[in-house]
Amino acid sequence: MLIFISCLSISCLNKLIHNFRIFEGLSDDDLRESAYELLLASMFFSGVEMFPVEDRKKEKNSKFLSRLKSKREKPHSRPQLSERHSELVDTIRAQMQISEAMDACIRRNMVQLTARRTCGQIDLPQISLELLIGIFRSDFPNEKSYIQWKSRQVNILEEVLYFSAELPETERVIIKTCLAKIRDTKEWDVAMSPAQRVEIISSIRQVASKAFFQQGKFGLQNETYYWQAAYHLNIRLYEKLLNGVFDILDEGQLIEEADAILSLIKLTWSTLGITDKLHDALYGWALVQQFVDTAEGTLLEHAVLQLQRVVSAKEDDCNEGQYMNSITCLKERNGSQKKLNLVQSIFLSIGTWCDSKLQDYHLHFSEKPVHFKKVVALASTIGLLSSADCADKVIVNASREKVKSYVERSLEAAIGRVAVTVLESKERTHRLALLANQLRLIADRELKIFFPVLRQWSSESMMISVQKLHQFYGEILITFLKGVSSLSEDARSVLPAAYALDNELGQLYTSALEEQKVQHSPRPYLDHYQIEKVSGPLIIDWVIGQHTHILEWTRRALDLEDWEPLSFHQRQAASIVEVFRILEETVDQLFGMNLPLDITHLQALLSIVFHSLDAYLQRVLNQLVEKNHLYPSAPPLTRYTETAIPLIKKRLNEYKVLDDIMLDRLNELTIPKLCIRLNTLQYIQKQVGVLEDDIRNSWAAVRPSLNQTQAEEEPVEILESDSLTHNETVDELFGTTFNIIRDTAKDIGQKTCDLIGTRVVFWDLRDAFLFHLYRGNVESTRLENFLPDFDMVLDNVCGVIDDAVRDVVVISIYKASLEGFVWVLLDGGPCRAFSDSDIILMEEDLLTLKEFFIADGEGLPESLVEQEAKFAERILHMFSLQTETVIQMLMTASELISMGLDSNKQGHTNLGDAHILMRVLCHKKDREASKFLKVQYQLPMSSDYDDTPLGDSTSRLPRMSDVLKRSTSIRWNKKRQSSFKSMKKKIQGATNEIRNVGR
Repeated sequence: MLIFISCLSISCLNKLIHNFRIFEGLSDDDLRESAYELLLASMFFSGVEMFPVEDRKKEKNSKFLSRLKSKREKPHSRPQLSERHSELVDTIRAQMQISEAMDACIRRNMVQLTARRTCGQIDLPQISLELLIGIFRSDFPNEKSYIQWKSRQVNILEEVLYFSAELPETERVIIKTCLAKIRDTKEWDVAMSPAQRVEIISSIRQVASKAFFQQGKFGLQNETYYWQAAYHLNIRLYEKLLNGVFDILDEGQLIEEADAILSLIKLTWSTLGITDKLHDALYGWALVQQFVDTAEGTLLEHAVLQLQRVVSAKEDDCNEGQYMNSITCLKERNGSQKKLNLVQSIFLSIGTWCDSKLQDYHLHFSEKPVHFKKVVALASTIGLLSSADCADKVIVNASREKVKSYVERSLEAAIGRVAVTVLESKERTHRLALLANQLRLIADRELKIFFPVLRQWSSESMMISVQKLHQFYGEILITFLKGVSSLSEDARSVLPAAYALDNELGQLYTSALEEQKVQHSPRPYLDHYQIEKVSGPLIIDWVIGQHTHILEWTRRALDLEDWEPLSFHQRQAASIVEVFRILEETVDQLFGMNLPLDITHLQALLSIVFHSLDAYLQRVLNQLVEKNHLYPSAPPLTRYTETAIPLIKKRLNEYKVLDDIMLDRLNELTIPKLCIRLNTLQYIQKQVGVLEDDIRNSWAAVRPSLNQTQAEEEPVEILESDSLTHNETVDELFGTTFNIIRDTAKDIGQKTCDLIGTRVVFWDLRDAFLFHLYRGNVESTRLENFLPDFDMVLDNVCGVIDDAVRDVVVISIYKASLEGFVWVLLDGGPCRAFSDSDIILMEEDLLTLKEFFIADGEGLPESLVEQEAKFAERILHMFSLQTETVIQMLMTASELISMGLDSNKQGHTNLGDAHILMRVLCHKKDREASKFLKVQYQLPMSSDYDDTPLGDSTSRLPRMSDVLKRSTSIRWNKKRQSSFKSMKKKIQGATNEIRNVGR
């Protein structure tokens, strides 16, 4: 059974009935059966419709068949109730647990009694006497049942006529003697003849008739002598009738026919002396008792309605008031007995019960909170608390003080129980933490369940609760705080629980102040526990320790990293997942401490995040190589010659010689591993946003509690200003920390992406593509021959790269392929020279390259492909220009150099750049170009070099940039002849150096 039920004081309710007088020999079952007999008799005597049937079984026939009976049919059976009442009476019989056989006997005798009495009222003695003369031993299944029934009838007669009625002594002797004979089984059932039994019954009936016809004391309508004389029995019988509306199969529910049954019960009022007010009081009383037994809240609602009718009833008839006051019972109060009328006694009993529950409402209503409001409403109805519309200040103040006492006593009892429970607990959690959690539950119930109801009488009840709870825990906590020196297990358990309790009580206290309208007056405030003062430095120490630990963990994770994908669906490196995992754990641990945090703690946390991820990114960056290490060495500047057979050809040095460290790093930076690095950098940019949101949300969650603490002591204007400044500082912290990480990851990602494209073209495909494209002649080394190599590379890349950066990588490879294409055109070396017909083929090859990366609309966007290819197209266009035009452009560019306007120095490539123009002339298969280069620069012939690449040394030949740096101005016209001559000497000197090195 719920605590609410087990702790209810049913005895205080039952005392009301026992205060009348204990009936000797009459049990609750006897009273219930007698009440049913009275109900049937009242129905018959009230003129309830009757009709004859042959047999009781025919009551079960359908209504349709009953209407088909012939009006001429001769009845040969006993009269019965009409069908519309029969079903209702059957329900009552089942509710009151009366057997069908006994019901039939009662009905038969009541019909006979009704036939003999055509007018007048029925009373209890008449019913019992009629049943004693009309029911025999043979009507019962056994001797014991018959004796019990007969004893009940005798006891009823004795109670009404001998103990209650004020009769002369001679008549009392007659009653006593006759009842003794009836009670004696041998004499009544064996020795006496029927005539003798009739004589005894007649003697009792004569005495009863005299009493019945005595005039009532109060002059009320239908009043009889027995109303006042036997009121104690009448009330008990009426209570049994009222109990018939509660479902015997579910005692917490009223049966559907409850209203109809109450209408029938009303027929007994004239016999039992029941008035409207008495009925409402007794029915409300019955509902309260049933609620106590079943804890069904609906019953309490009905009880309140009934008792409200009692309170609001007008006493227009003073005689009725006198009659009500005559129905008295004794009540013990404060050690003395007091005589009260029935209604006062009911209200006092209910009030005593309500008071006992409200004295410890935390105990009685915590598991059934819905009942609390109903019990308080009941207490208000009976006058224990003032009503909502009460204007009497004395009563209102008394109710306020009573509610305050309820709050104080209930809290004291609840705190005491919690303290005992915590002391007896076997949990490993520190007892102070357990106690704080339990006190929070008490405060929560007080706020959500009890205060909304009690505030009508006492708006300060919430403040009383908060102060008492806060003071109780604070006195115990202060000793613990003095001994805290680190975030030990006990400290991590107690401090958050104490902080949560302090924070919640503070919020409740603020609400209570607002409830009492004291926000504009000097506001008292709680003396908060010094949790923040104690925990603040300890949290900083913990964060510093985590900082060192995470940096070491990050270093170890990278030392073990092999740059393989975590899984097919998670293509980032395992190390970064581990780094974010430990960062997220740190964030969760910090905010999971549930301790007060300030901006210093946030700065320390963001410092961990920044330095951990920055250390990771810098380590990744340091493992990369500059892409210029991957480019081939610049070939010597030569001029095209058609035929020449030198005795000794010079070797081309097309490879750079890299040191072992650089080669080892390049061997580690394979395309798949570079792709995993790029996936990892993309994962960092994505996950940084998630981590930032988590920290922001966690920080926002702790801020309301801090603001609430300040709100109790600071004006609103100051708080708003401080909040604005604080928010700006926090946003700046987050922005600085995470934007730097994002930008760094983006920059390294771009560098990695560029490295991927450069490595594919200038390192992995150097021999297969770069050194063979257009080598010797164009027609036999077309670009389409090398596209399968690109296709295989792209397949491999797309197999490992994340979808989010796939297009960026493909663009990088495309750009590098264009760069390689241009390198072949401009830096292809002595083995490459292009005629006008070759240019047409190369233009077709460039178109093929673009279409390859567009991939019929499934690859890169066409607009992007065209945009990136513009420079290569312009270079090809320059090869198609007349040689004289190119030479003229070169002269113009040289003049710009002499003026300090070199386009290369301005940070962009210009088609009019002297470097490009010189290389175009060097690779044109044209006599005029070759003659110009021979005469003006004395460049060696391309046939002087062996076209078989050899990578055994680093070329020490002067580059074109060096040649052009030595010149001041080149202009192919007569006006600048003198300038040209001086420039010619400088270029010849540079060419001689080239020759000397070549030899």
